[in-house]
Amino acid sequence: MATRRIHAPVRPDWLGLTREAAIEPDLPIVDCHHHLWDRPEGQRYLFLDLLADMEAGHDVRATVFVQSRSMYRPDLAPEFQPVGEVEFANGVAAQAASGLYGRRHACAGIVGFADMMLGERIVPVLEALLRAGGGRLRGIRNQTAYHPDPAITSNPVPPTPGLLAHPLFAEAGRLLPRFGLTLDAFCYHTQLDEVCALADACPDTTIILDHCGGPLGMGAYRGRRDEVHDNWSTRMRRVAERPNVRLKLGGLAMRVNGYDFDDAPRPPTSDELVRAWSPWILPCIDWFGPQRCMFESNFPVDKGMVGYVPLWNAFKLMTADLSPDDRMGLFYRNAIDLYNLSVLQYD
Repeated sequence: MATRRIHAPVRPDWLGLTREAAIEPDLPIVDCHHHLWDRPEGQRYLFLDLLADMEAGHDVRATVFVQSRSMYRPDLAPEFQPVGEVEFANGVAAQAASGLYGRRHACAGIVGFADMMLGERIVPVLEALLRAGGGRLRGIRNQTAYHPDPAITSNPVPPTPGLLAHPLFAEAGRLLPRFGLTLDAFCYHTQLDEVCALADACPDTTIILDHCGGPLGMGAYRGRRDEVHDNWSTRMRRVAERPNVRLKLGGLAMRVNGYDFDDAPRPPTSDELVRAWSPWILPCIDWFGPQRCMFESNFPVDKGMVGYVPLWNAFKLMTADLSPDDRMGLFYRNAIDLYNLSVLQYD
């Protein structure tokens, strides 16, 4: 029996079974979280793949590339090897900015990797990443989503347990504002108390919590969605009390979330996504406020379960009752401000 992949594989023919036109196609969007990589077994998502999604119907004007463990430089010392990923993302950004591919600014902001366990010794690595980013490096992210059950994982390289709570991690985190950098963090809902402690330990650092705080739906959490929601809600309210934390809304189509959309005969429609995800996304907007949240695609990870057009349609549908100003923030302005995307202008 073939081993089930950690993330659902992207199947273009299957994705094509659900076709929707983009609603509100003039609403500007910054996709504040996606990856690029070229991995074994056909896992490839590069600039032209991203561009095709950006041009699928929604007005996606720019994107933020997030650490992907991709294109490292094996010729450098281990702590400096992630410089290659930032060089790669910056090259994609330059390609997009050339104008040859239209007006869409892919990788306008870059969130790279630097080992936060270096503590104060992270400084020369940050300096090297900033040089490689050509003025586009905006933040740092480490692989921190951990659960003691080895069956619960969202990364092909298992992270080290306890990173978010380690003093060296916080020591490095307090240095990031000196370089104009934010800290992205992905964790599972069982780790949210560690996010609170980290935010308290780094009060001047802007921490961006990814993927709605990572509610689990696999392993021991499968079939316990109401119980998970109650536990997640309690912890997320505490995170929202930390003024230096921002939140990305999305990233719920991973296998760890337990929806298994990829097992269905066809991909979910936007209406189906609204029913599945509103209980997670709408409370977050209430707790954090629309000025501290922004929508993300988490492609190509989530692309194994949902198409780009239905995904953004769902986000638009579930926020239809919010004010135009709040929606403009959620889809566009908040990401511009948070990641300082100077290539864009407010509408």
